[in-house]
Amino acid sequence: MNELSYKEIMKSIADSLPAEVTVADVKALLGQAKETMSCYRCAALEVETKFKVLDERFSVQNERNPIESIKSRIKSPESILEKLRRKNLPLSLASVQRLNDIAGVRVICSFVEDIYMLADCLISQDDVTLIETRDYIKHPKKNGYRSLHLIIETPIFLHDEKRNMRVEVQLRTIAMETWANLEHKLRYKKNLDDKTQADISEKLLKCASICETLDTQMQDVKHTVDGLI
Repeated sequence: MNELSYKEIMKSIADSLPAEVTVADVKALLGQAKETMSCYRCAALEVETKFKVLDERFSVQNERNPIESIKSRIKSPESILEKLRRKNLPLSLASVQRLNDIAGVRVICSFVEDIYMLADCLISQDDVTLIETRDYIKHPKKNGYRSLHLIIETPIFLHDEKRNMRVEVQLRTIAMETWANLEHKLRYKKNLDDKTQADISEKLLKCASICETLDTQMQDVKHTVDGLI
């Protein structure tokens, strides 16, 4: 998160405060927000490390890595503001802390079965609490989107305290990730009429079906190869 954007979102929050709030109060709010966002970054790093450890152990035990890549991110100030408005929440630090996806970790896997295996390994750890599961693999979204989403809570250890933080984890195959990235880029194209939008949506849905077939067939090939070893 760049410093200018950080100041902008905090200014929006400060501007929404009652008139009697002093400059000192606003400074305190800015300091609390900066501390909170730092904790979210630490939480994302903590979860990312957990997956890296799992990947390393499986590479030793099974001679292959189930994880293709791991990405972590902190929600941008613009996205935070948009979500608060969509949920009709006031612009405040307390409202920001109610969001479950400020910190996010995306894990790209080789095969669908790796997704569920890694998810089980993560939530079985004694310092991880599962808050919510949204399985868009077994139950894809209407537009064809497929991914496994987990909201988890895990502690981070600071210099003077332990703090429980929530992180959204997304697990996808390479095919799911490719489709989602391209769909995201196309979805934000402007000045498309309704007929063109409907045509694009239909084609994207067909592409999602092809990706699902690819995942299934590649996993079948893996099982065949495993059976020959």
